[in-house]
Amino acid sequence: MTDLFSTLDMGDLSLGHRVIMAPLTRMRAVAPAYAPTDMMVEYYSQRANPGGMIITEATLISQSARGAPDTPGIYTPEQVDGWRRVAEAIHARGGIGVMQLWHMGRLSHPSYQPDGGAPFAPSPVRADVDVVLPDRRREPCPMPRQIETADIPALIETYVSAARSAVAAGFDGVEIHAANGYLLEQFLQSRSNRRTDAYGGSIEARCRIVIEIARAIASAVGAARVGIRLSPFGIANDSGEDDPFPLYAHLIGELDRLGLAYLHLIEPRASGAGQKDVDHQDVPSAARLYRPIWNGALVAAGNFNGESARAMIAEGVADAIAFGRYFISNPDLPERLRLGAGLTPYNRPTFYTPGAEGYTDYPRLGTT
Repeated sequence: MTDLFSTLDMGDLSLGHRVIMAPLTRMRAVAPAYAPTDMMVEYYSQRANPGGMIITEATLISQSARGAPDTPGIYTPEQVDGWRRVAEAIHARGGIGVMQLWHMGRLSHPSYQPDGGAPFAPSPVRADVDVVLPDRRREPCPMPRQIETADIPALIETYVSAARSAVAAGFDGVEIHAANGYLLEQFLQSRSNRRTDAYGGSIEARCRIVIEIARAIASAVGAARVGIRLSPFGIANDSGEDDPFPLYAHLIGELDRLGLAYLHLIEPRASGAGQKDVDHQDVPSAARLYRPIWNGALVAAGNFNGESARAMIAEGVADAIAFGRYFISNPDLPERLRLGAGLTPYNRPTFYTPGAEGYTDYPRLGTT
């Protein structure tokens, strides 16, 4: 019987087990380089394990994609060199590395933009949330400007360039971040996309840019090395679709045609996007709902424990489970789950703070 510790092939990614480290923003890539540091290399090395797949923290595809302090990029040679050291550290421990590609869209501020102007988004619709400034003060998100139709091909090429850079840095694959209220989900959802051109209006039009980016990246680096993350029922960062099923059913059906390595779905019970603990009850399972539409490998994420992860795999609803917060506080999480060992609790106040506390100082089994 298939279980959490059986092997799995997801396109060109050959996993020794099905416990995946989810992408986790940690804000340790300091300005002005925003490149992986020695401490980040150590952090990823600690969590790498034989046959285990690590999805990196969300990594910005350009300077204009930025909307949070001390988050890493993949758009300068220095950043590529830093990520190469991370990829080498993951591989040295027998692991598999996948880089998540990120654009924050309207969830930004002029202080992050190269020209000091408003960030761009599908439409001039302000997000009703705060943005964290470079000095870590908070301000309300500003009104974004609408990206011109003529500029969309250049945006797609920026995603492609970032994917190529990730592969050049030694990563085994890339994951397109189209979840949690960031740019691509802003295009998908009617509350943030009020366009009347080919990229707005109907479900087909709102999905167009995501499909075009996935197709372009697949062409550039190979579809079997590309995954995509979606949050159909998420409400993070002022996102949310009144009736998400038709939108995401269409999108997932079209993505299925591309032969991607995997689809990564965030379960609706975990829609806090790292800002708070949430555990919504009596909500549908995204993996269960969309599994019949998707023929490839499916990764589920969101408030799983060992028991619920095993049940999801055994039933065939998902092929692998991504763990987030407990991978922060348990660098040897797969081994703990394999043995049924206790888990070290995570320290939420240190998720985004500078330094090693709550980052590289969590113990492994048998240490203190």
